Amino acid sequence: MAKAGMYVGLDIGTTSIKVVVAEYIDSQMNTIGVGNAKSEGINRGIIVDIDKTVQAIQRAVKQAEEKAGIQIKSVSVGLPANLLEVEPCQGMIAVNNESKEIMDEDVRNVASAAMVRSVPPERQIVALLPQEFTVDGFEGIKDPRGMIGVRLEMFGLVFTGPKTIIHNITKCVEKAGLSVAETVITSLALTESTLSDGEKDFGTIVIDMGGGQTTTAVMHDKQLKFTHVDQEGGEFVTKDISIVLNTSFNNAEALKINYGDAYPSRTSADEDFPVDVIGKTEPVKVDERYLAEIIEARLEQIFRKAKDALDEIEALDLPGGVVLTGGAASLPGVVDLAEDIFGTTVKLHVPNQMGLRNPVFTNVISIVNYSAELSDVYHLAKSAVTGEKVPLSTSPQTSAVSNTPVYDDYEATNDYEEETKPKNEEKVSGKIKDFFSNIFD
Repeated sequence: MAKAGMYVGLDIGTTSIKVVVAEYIDSQMNTIGVGNAKSEGINRGIIVDIDKTVQAIQRAVKQAEEKAGIQIKSVSVGLPANLLEVEPCQGMIAVNNESKEIMDEDVRNVASAAMVRSVPPERQIVALLPQEFTVDGFEGIKDPRGMIGVRLEMFGLVFTGPKTIIHNITKCVEKAGLSVAETVITSLALTESTLSDGEKDFGTIVIDMGGGQTTTAVMHDKQLKFTHVDQEGGEFVTKDISIVLNTSFNNAEALKINYGDAYPSRTSADEDFPVDVIGKTEPVKVDERYLAEIIEARLEQIFRKAKDALDEIEALDLPGGVVLTGGAASLPGVVDLAEDIFGTTVKLHVPNQMGLRNPVFTNVISIVNYSAELSDVYHLAKSAVTGEKVPLSTSPQTSAVSNTPVYDDYEATNDYEEETKPKNEEKVSGKIKDFFSNIFD
């Protein structure tokens, strides 16, 4: 159940940065502010220029503050799945207090015991997710506090990521004048927030098609089992249109939005439109079928790379099929093309929040939802990772915003389309096949 209070999500995407301010009342999310700014200083999901990224974050935050009428102080920020690794962990301790009643400190201690492992110097623990506890041999306990026991065990998952990526994200948020309330693994938040309980349990694939990269995640047995990142996204489609038709990038983006379709058989070769071609004084006529074939070629390549990674772990046999989301997934015909390539059921996820009914906002909404749903046990485990003592009597983000009105002169924009810019191709695949080789049997 979501905790009441105010939560702010920040999604630092390759092509755009989004901020959502939401208030939870009786577990109901009410969006009160949204910000969206073109990304700068980010290449293939990685921050390469801190100062430019800070400025883009500040623009997005400013929009959200203006629309919500509050001042944002802290955010839950999304962490991309680039080079993300997940491993099982287990810890065991003896309950030391005289009454043998399990307290907060015991949960922290058993979480610390579960993290005793060798982590390469270039990586760090991003999150520790407790799955279940065992008290004196009694299994399946979600929250052992208040119980009586002598031996406490914890089973969970440890997520690790590159120190450089994590440091740069944190540095940018802090330089933007904000504090980090939560660092949320975006693919984990996405699978947790967009899938039903049955889809999480029996197994479902979520493919997030952003402007600069495509992330594939597999949820099975209510756990994130696998992630794969392909450094291609919607902007590569735009780049292909620009090159093939010899038109500017901005013109190509407009053609994709206004006339584009990813499934050529749905289009007509008799319907054409004018295209401003570089070097020609008069527009050139191009038919819908030809444009659709250009779009299909790139998206088919993206989907086949994802399919190759999924075939290695036989994930396409999972009954939940594929869920598409992200800005590039909103192009007509994408679902039909994906069904042909993956050979399974494919559906498009669109957020249902008023004013945010566009797959572009799925990630940032998922970050907010995930943060609001985090349990006290999670925060105790997190304190074992960070070394900080977390007071559980209040919501973690009750101080995320200030009620001080924002009256700065600022012209808010309504540009909710993801801006795009071409990037080089690179493929990053999670090192998970060996451990999870039997999970899909």
